[in-house]
Amino acid sequence: MQYVVIRSEFSSTAFLHQTRRDQVAETCRAYGSSSRKRRVLTPGDLKHLVVDDEHEMIYCYVPKVACTNWKRVMMVLTGRGKYSDPMEIPSNEAHVPANLKTLNQYSIPEINHRLKSFLKFLFVREPFERLVSAYRNKFTLKYNTSFHKRFGTKIVRRYRKNATQEALQGGADVKFQEFAEYLVDPATLREGPLNEHWETVYSLCHPCHIHYDLVGKYETLEEDSNYILRLAGVSDYLRFPTYAKSTRTTDQMTAEFFHNISSQQQAQLYQLYKLDFLMFNYSMPSYLKLE
Repeated sequence: MQYVVIRSEFSSTAFLHQTRRDQVAETCRAYGSSSRKRRVLTPGDLKHLVVDDEHEMIYCYVPKVACTNWKRVMMVLTGRGKYSDPMEIPSNEAHVPANLKTLNQYSIPEINHRLKSFLKFLFVREPFERLVSAYRNKFTLKYNTSFHKRFGTKIVRRYRKNATQEALQGGADVKFQEFAEYLVDPATLREGPLNEHWETVYSLCHPCHIHYDLVGKYETLEEDSNYILRLAGVSDYLRFPTYAKSTRTTDQMTAEFFHNISSQQQAQLYQLYKLDFLMFNYSMPSYLKLE
């Protein structure tokens, strides 16, 4: 009897993931042909795809969508017994590039073989919640001085009238409104790709070129993660770390940040992240005051 229960639970989950895959494919079809000529991926486009050769899995990591814990899990899976508990790996270790292998490090035949035959997955989050989470993490915490210097000083210089010398040199107190202005400024897009913490999932993981088997969601992180570990055949010794961060960015917090920016900026930000909204089935937030 229990077997039947597992089967039906499995098939409803499989159906859910099929629906998510269909949504991605439909959005790609609707926006692919008209808006941009289909380009071919280069190895440089594959820096976010973490490879586990032993279990034949590829994980595209998206910053601010539980990527630290997923990288820890991938280090356990690829570590040949070096680690058994993901949470024993310090978070900064998880972000050391040398600790994980990414797809761009392989030859083109090896890349194609893995893309064709490995289990490919990614995790997504409501785009504006992810954006506010990135802003809070990179611009409101004292210790992120590298981001303050690299982006904060530029943002203050460009968008703040009568900025103090301290703000111009340290860039430590960027307002969300200034960050929004920076993101929608055509000059920013001309400077090249956005930083990975606020780049679109569409641009980081190329879901119209790479057919992901599973799209996990931040809202159902635990279930989706453990389902993937089950499919990979490792769920008997590895569970996805459970934790509830008290500082986590919520929908309510996101709404408060968006109340501080103009309806024009809101509309421009929606345009910037529109494909992520559509592709991953997130509805337009009710707090937007679009004219």
